[in-house]
Amino acid sequence: MQARKPSGLVTPSGLPKLIGHAAMGVAMGLAFALTLIVTDPSGISTLIAHGGTLVFVGALALTFGIGAALTGAVFMMMKDS
Repeated sequence: MQARKPSGLVTPSGLPKLIGHAAMGVAMGLAFALTLIVTDPSGISTLIAHGGTLVFVGALALTFGIGAALTGAVFMMMKDS
């Protein structure tokens, strides 16, 4: 029986890589939110006016950040296999 190798996320270099993926996702979310606010497709500005710009931008940035972190984690685990 072979010993299990630790996941790439547990290593000392794994956490900074994961944080880097999350930071890239947040940056992409912020850029996407800015693009949506400036171009205003489908009347998004009226939707933002009722909920607040900060909530809209924060939700998009958080969603992109979590998605990028999870995708990065999957890629790091797949690389080890």
